[in-house]
Amino acid sequence: MRDLPAVPAVSRSALIAVAIFLIAHLVLLIGVTTPEKFVFDEVHYVPAARQMLTPAMSEPMLNPMHPPLAKELIAASIAMFGDNALGWRYPATLFGALAIVAIYLCGLALFGAQSPAIAAALIAAFNQMLYVQARIAMLDIFALGFGLLATAAFMHGFQRERPQALFAVAGSLFGLAAACKWSGLFPLGVCIVIVAVIRLMQGWHTLFADAKPDDWYRPELWPGLKLHHVALCFAVLPALAYLAAFVPLYGLSPPDMIEAQRRIFADNTTTAIAGHTYMSAWPSWPLLARPVWFLFDKTAEDHIAAIVFLGNPLVLWPALPALAIVLRDFIVARRWDAFLIAAFYFGPWLAWALLPRTLGFIYYYLPAATAASLALVYVLRREGLPRWLLWAYVGVAAAGFAVMLPISAAFVGTSMGNFNRLMLFQSWI
Repeated sequence: MRDLPAVPAVSRSALIAVAIFLIAHLVLLIGVTTPEKFVFDEVHYVPAARQMLTPAMSEPMLNPMHPPLAKELIAASIAMFGDNALGWRYPATLFGALAIVAIYLCGLALFGAQSPAIAAALIAAFNQMLYVQARIAMLDIFALGFGLLATAAFMHGFQRERPQALFAVAGSLFGLAAACKWSGLFPLGVCIVIVAVIRLMQGWHTLFADAKPDDWYRPELWPGLKLHHVALCFAVLPALAYLAAFVPLYGLSPPDMIEAQRRIFADNTTTAIAGHTYMSAWPSWPLLARPVWFLFDKTAEDHIAAIVFLGNPLVLWPALPALAIVLRDFIVARRWDAFLIAAFYFGPWLAWALLPRTLGFIYYYLPAATAASLALVYVLRREGLPRWLLWAYVGVAAAGFAVMLPISAAFVGTSMGNFNRLMLFQSWI
């Protein structure tokens, strides 16, 4: 087990991460200002961001059901680029690019090599879910970017003897993810459960009769990690990072901050009574049973501009058998990499099953769907498979992305006939 990677390897990884970020950011910016009007839930979040720019915020506060950090970032962008489509959406492209970089960093932690880590980043990028969400002024991409960077820090710390520094980074970033949207707490909960289970097993002096170096649990894991370290990394630092986002709105007023949390809790735990055209239940999300139409505009006689939040079927459907193999390897072979992939896929997805709200949408599946790229790489680089197979699949994912692009980016546009061909199932309409 090693604590510090070689300096040249770190430098090479940093250069690749910067290159991935720049390329992804430029690609996401192409056509981002089309359309120049609000798309889907931008109608809620952009006015809330505008309100934050007023000298004295008016009452009532707009969109109090979500924490303020993502809206503050949109407000800062509006102040910089103007109250226009670029100002609304620019920060989403930044965090979309960061999310792709984070998957690359997760891949480095899990696979220990550049090639599979880059492949994981490409597969995540070719999944339309991330692409669509990174080009709209909603909150989810901000929570995803912070959350995946935190997950990468946790994964890099998992195999180290002294993980405290990386766990502290992870906890702080999870706090920022939650400050964008409370669903950012789900992967933090996954980390807390992982650490608690391992510490509990260590306290019970649990041993595997046929222990192996790549077991997810080892009795000697994290010898210097104490309870106060865990509390600091996964409770105190996340709370401080989270609450810091409220200071620009409320100052250091505890009553106002407490009331803000009460309102968020009340709004996010209320069972929805009325339905929604695009609502769907969490078990249906991996099957892509019900997409969300963010935009559908007729721009000419037989030409439309459409943005459908659906996902790349050539990524997300093959991910399901890959995840079954990952789950088997975690249970049967006790592999630590399979364990972490399964934890950060199933945790953020199945957490929605525990909430009392009945109103759900497929874009809630975004964090799990993005993590699914790691499962695909894990399976395609298994021993006995040809090395070219992984990159052949990356090509397949790219082809699926290209086919779906006309209904994922409004600036591309498509004919009504092609739109109907791409809507494969009645439930997609």
